Amino acid sequence: MARFVLTRRSPLPAEACWQRLTDWPRHGDRVPFTRVRVVGAGGGRVGDTVLARTRFGPLVLDDPMELVELTAPAAGHDGVCRLVKRGRVVRGWAVLTVREPGPGRGTEVIWAEEISVAHLPRAADPLLALSGRAVFGRVLAHLLA
Repeated sequence: MARFVLTRRSPLPAEACWQRLTDWPRHGDRVPFTRVRVVGAGGGRVGDTVLARTRFGPLVLDDPMELVELTAPAAGHDGVCRLVKRGRVVRGWAVLTVREPGPGRGTEVIWAEEISVAHLPRAADPLLALSGRAVFGRVLAHLLA
């Protein structure tokens, strides 16, 4: 499995970063050929599924992710969103954390992910992690802008 971690700082308050980070359809804005939608109650509850569908001509790849933890940031605790990838082709997990490191220091957003793609050899993990950092780094920059 390929692993990567992204950390970004934002001048926005934690609540605003959280709202942007959990605006699931906007995640697809910066992922080529991909649309993201929510299956369930709107993406705001544990048990909802976030579905990223990548379409390139006749080829379609679904990446369904179940929300297994969703705790918004509040005074005294970080915001944490845990997703488990439940697809036939794409497996793994992601943990999105929103925290305020201290007064006047803005907000820190951490995106940690472990991903595997069916039939892709382990030797490809470094390239998969590099691609994940590049793509999701663009997503984070877009969401926090």
